[in-house]
Amino acid sequence: MSQLKTRLQALSLLDRALSSFTDAELEALVATMPDDHRAAVDDLCGAGEGGFSDPAARTIAVRATAARGRMTGELEQLATVLTDPCLAKCIELLGDHSDNPTEPQLLEITPTLVEEFGLATTRLMLASSVTGEAAASVMLSRVLKHDETLALPAAVAPEVALLPAPKADDDLKAKRKALKEKKQADARLRREQQLKAAHRH
Repeated sequence: MSQLKTRLQALSLLDRALSSFTDAELEALVATMPDDHRAAVDDLCGAGEGGFSDPAARTIAVRATAARGRMTGELEQLATVLTDPCLAKCIELLGDHSDNPTEPQLLEITPTLVEEFGLATTRLMLASSVTGEAAASVMLSRVLKHDETLALPAAVAPEVALLPAPKADDDLKAKRKALKEKKQADARLRREQQLKAAHRH
C-alpha cells in the first residue's frame, strides 16, 4: 500500500474518532484537562487572549479546526493535545510493552482507559497513535475497525443538498414543452376561428 494511501486512511480514522464525540463528551474532556492543555487547544482553534469562556463556542471551534485541519496537520495537533493524558496512562499501563504492544496486551488495559477517560477519548487516542505512525499502527487500525467495543461508528456522510434527478428534470422540460405547444396550438385555432368569423361578416 502506498504511503499516501496509508496516510489518508490514518487521517480518516482520526477524523471519524473525533466526529464520534458528542458535544457533551468533548466539553467534558476539555474540562478535565490540565490548564496548559486547554490553553493549547484554544490557541490551535484561534481563540483570542484568555481563550474561550464558553465551552459550546470552544466545541464549535474544535470541530471547525478539525474539519479544515485534516491536510494542514491541525487535526493531528488537536488530537495529540486532547488525548495526551489518556496516552500517558496507556503507556504507564503497558509498561515495557508500550512501544509495540500486541492486541491482547492492548485489550487488557483498554477497559481501565475507557473507565477513566471514556470510550470516545480512548478511541481518539488510538487513532492519534496510528497517524503518529506508532509501531503497532496496523494492529491499532484493526482494533478501531473491528473490535466489538473499540470499533469506530460508521462514518457519517456530510449532509448535502439534494438536486433533482436528471430524469425528473427531463420530465419537467417535456411537460413544459408540451404545455407551450398546446398553448400555441390553442392560439392558432383561436386566430383561425376569428378569421373565419371575420370572413362571414
